[in-house]
Amino acid sequence: MNDTFFIVGPTAVGKTSLAIELAEQFDAEIVNADAFQIYRGLNILTAKPNSEAQHQIRHHLLGQVSLAETMSAVRFGELACGALADIQRRNKNALVVGGSGLYLRAITRGFDEVPPPDPRLREELSALSVAELDLRLRDLNPQLAARTDLKNPRRLIRAIEIASVEAAVPGGGKCKAAGTAATTEDIEAAESAGVLVLRDRDDLYQRINERVNAMFREGVEEEVRALQDIGPTAANALGLKEIRALLDGQISRAQCIVKMQQATRRYAKRQLTWFRHQTTFPQLNLTPFSHREAVRAITRVFREG
Repeated sequence: MNDTFFIVGPTAVGKTSLAIELAEQFDAEIVNADAFQIYRGLNILTAKPNSEAQHQIRHHLLGQVSLAETMSAVRFGELACGALADIQRRNKNALVVGGSGLYLRAITRGFDEVPPPDPRLREELSALSVAELDLRLRDLNPQLAARTDLKNPRRLIRAIEIASVEAAVPGGGKCKAAGTAATTEDIEAAESAGVLVLRDRDDLYQRINERVNAMFREGVEEEVRALQDIGPTAANALGLKEIRALLDGQISRAQCIVKMQQATRRYAKRQLTWFRHQTTFPQLNLTPFSHREAVRAITRVFREG
């Protein structure tokens, strides 16, 4: 059985309640992979797991970063690697849960960080023949050699620069703890231990509409009004722009709710498109299932993965 599992899907699909029960079942801790739940504050607007859920299961990367801090997928990947390594050191399983595609990619695939040119190494390599460059690259990184034009000395030299840096840094900067790897086989292995949960469109849209209504019942206006320092990344949180327009008197409460619902539905559509095209996670439509049936189905996926 793998030690890292994934539950991914669009906003409001029901990932949180499934994750809590599955984490208990698999003796796992939850690693958040939502781009905005990682920020402190905005608990209502970003639909963070409530305090009871957080007390029940240990969560990582939830409310960890200041709203003023700029975040990126690469930065998230670094934080996630640390969290997953910590979980593994304590012999626990990890359950990565979220809907931010690039953040999940940072765990399952990583991002190749191309090193800058090395003038001294280039000078040394320029004195070698194409055959000698070929041999050196194959010795450093056979996989990189297999996808490099071995007749082109300029590309050979650049590939050797990259391979030399990767050889000096074990793992090439990728998150091995999370199953991230450069090969197709390793990517497929990582994604086999996960599931893309979705719902029929009408079902999902109804859940989205109700979630936005619930935010206003829970006091999302006061939460946004109390904001002070907020950086450019956190400022993109879904619904923030609309609520600020409401607080500035530009739109009514009813108009704000409708606009937030529309924006969230569009976002969910983009999420689904990304996951279907960029991952190989098996899909599970939750609409026909009860909660208990869905948990059993995902459990089977995890065990088979």
